Amino acid sequence: MEEFADLVEQYEAMVFRTLARLTGEREGLEDLAQEVFLRLFRALPHFQGRARLSTFLYRIIVNVVNDEWSRRQVARRMDPIDEETQVLVDSDPGPDELLEQSLFRDALEESLAQMKLRDRAILILYYQEGRSYGEIAAILDLPMGTVKARLHRARERLKDTMKEWIQQCKAKC
Repeated sequence: MEEFADLVEQYEAMVFRTLARLTGEREGLEDLAQEVFLRLFRALPHFQGRARLSTFLYRIIVNVVNDEWSRRQVARRMDPIDEETQVLVDSDPGPDELLEQSLFRDALEESLAQMKLRDRAILILYYQEGRSYGEIAAILDLPMGTVKARLHRARERLKDTMKEWIQQCKAKC
């Protein structure tokens, strides 16, 4: 148990950071992280060490997010959207450059959130987590060629979405 507590302490920041990036949310991360570490605890006796523990953990994180995503889709189908409960929050305007950066970050996060989880996961693992093609292939259990192709396609989809945002932004300015 003491060794597991050390693992939790060692990987806690990475787990929370990756969960936040994959889900695009800050709420409920504790529950998701708890599920990740519970699954890790259950799986450790079967861990054969063919990959690094961090790679194994990333795979668990992606699986937990996939399960959460599926659960939310079922819940959305059963609960109609109430437009009155949706509130847009304006950020405090600062200097023009800070505002533009903030808007761009928001648009990027929104674009990532609207992407399929597999595209979002591969982009986040590569760009934000700095994982190599080989590590991503191990995490997602895909051939390296598939990882490269999916990363390229996901990058192109994100680029197209962001081009639309830039055009809209220029039209408003």
